[in-house]
Amino acid sequence: MDAQTLKAQVFKALHEGAGAFVIPNPWDAGSAKMLASLGYQALATTSAGYAFSLGRPDGAVKLEETLVNVRAIVTATDLPVAVDLENGFADSPQASAESLLRAATAGAVGGSIEDATGREDGPIYCFEHAVARIEAAVAAARSLPFPFTLTARAENYLHGNPDLADTIRRLQAFAEAGADVLYAPGLRSAEEVLAVVRAVAPKPVNVLMSGGLKLNVAQLSEMGVKRISVGSAMARAAYGAFYQAAQEIQGQGTFDFADRALPFGQINQMFKG
Repeated sequence: MDAQTLKAQVFKALHEGAGAFVIPNPWDAGSAKMLASLGYQALATTSAGYAFSLGRPDGAVKLEETLVNVRAIVTATDLPVAVDLENGFADSPQASAESLLRAATAGAVGGSIEDATGREDGPIYCFEHAVARIEAAVAAARSLPFPFTLTARAENYLHGNPDLADTIRRLQAFAEAGADVLYAPGLRSAEEVLAVVRAVAPKPVNVLMSGGLKLNVAQLSEMGVKRISVGSAMARAAYGAFYQAAQEIQGQGTFDFADRALPFGQINQMFKG
């Protein structure tokens, strides 16, 4: 059995075990290594975090650049890696499915395809087209020689349309199309999370813990959530600390931030492995 197949099987098993697991979101090889050192079992990339590291807004990174980042993160640790493929970097079902296959070639064992278009004038694909895109992604994933875990995302809540009924309708259709995991980022309450979990059961549900949703791992696990991610939150936390340190120097002329920084030796040793 090759290494990628083994990682794929480990990742698949995480979705079949008891309780919820946290899949944190590194944005580069260094953050991936730090997360692996803490004992996390799998990683998922963050499109926004990676874009920020390039000095760009979310959605302004090309597929080729994403694949370079995927390879770097896959190489940095022995953990299974899933990829934030945004909308597959294409409108058409076949082109977005091809992006999934290229992510697999880069070493990923899972990935997500969303129903957001990336356009302000029409931010969400129509229902039929969104389902066709997931059908194509499922076919692509099943063509691989290992169990690629496909996550289908319904993006209403992130684009100003907190329509729970339409979100559930989409997730159910994605589940029927064969998606392995269902994900509606931006849910705002425990009641909405429970509604999604129950609507697509027994399929596993990923919940984004960022923004206004204030629940912990134990609570989400009790609700039946299987996977918990944080999106760009960890990248924003890192950049927030950096920005505050720079503000302190510029505004106060002091360097107290250094007392809160990880010791040089600890980080240096972490990256020797």
